[in-house]
Amino acid sequence: MADAPSSTEPCAVRVEQLHVNRRGRQILHDVTCEATYGAITSVLGPNGAGKTTLLKSMVGLLPYAGAIEIAGVELSLLAHRERARRLGYVPQRSALDAPLRVTTVVGHGLYAHATASPGDERRAIDRAMAATDTAELAERSYLDLSEGEQRRVLVARALATGARILLLDEPTASLDIGHALALFRLLRRLAKDGMCVIIVLHDLNDALSFTDRAVLLDRGHVAAQGATDQVIAQEPIRSVYGLELSVAPRLHFTLPEP
Repeated sequence: MADAPSSTEPCAVRVEQLHVNRRGRQILHDVTCEATYGAITSVLGPNGAGKTTLLKSMVGLLPYAGAIEIAGVELSLLAHRERARRLGYVPQRSALDAPLRVTTVVGHGLYAHATASPGDERRAIDRAMAATDTAELAERSYLDLSEGEQRRVLVARALATGARILLLDEPTASLDIGHALALFRLLRRLAKDGMCVIIVLHDLNDALSFTDRAVLLDRGHVAAQGATDQVIAQEPIRSVYGLELSVAPRLHFTLPEP
């Protein structure tokens, strides 16, 4: 399990009584949850439960009622550059449609660090690309990449920010099994180093295998939250998915140690 956060450190992300309306429809209702440093927190739930809306609210992309605190500071009080220094975000789909080189895309993660030297910027980009196995893509156009390669580049861009809070919306959806496992290994290492990782997942097996805590959403409400193995349990799964939970054999893969 991940290291426990310092008792003197504020909660990384705290959401209280969050309400979000989109196009005249209430998507999130009275959502209260939190995520801590030193842990991976998964956001789970059926299609339409509000998972992506919750993540977008946390990074300030949607208007909301209620409170969202980032390291003890209300999100709405943070200037854009300060948000970018505190939060790294990997969307489910990117709106990027320009034929930029991959190194340029990753370098966009340094937006909040305008005073960084060229040498520091280059090192940050190189570290992020090495961590995500995208160095070999450096000179290629982002638009020429496969969906899975683009996803890894977006993760590299988020890492380049140097933010201690990382939010990812279904980042493994387009990845092959090897790169998916490598990403989970990377996220575990980041959490062990004291970062807060919040990740939207559909695969409950992945959540159970790789995350410490879980927030289970159902039609815009929090149906359960806590340790992942307590959330992915018989009663919450029956209530939210209408399914009986059973432990059945499944294929299992591990990466060799580097």
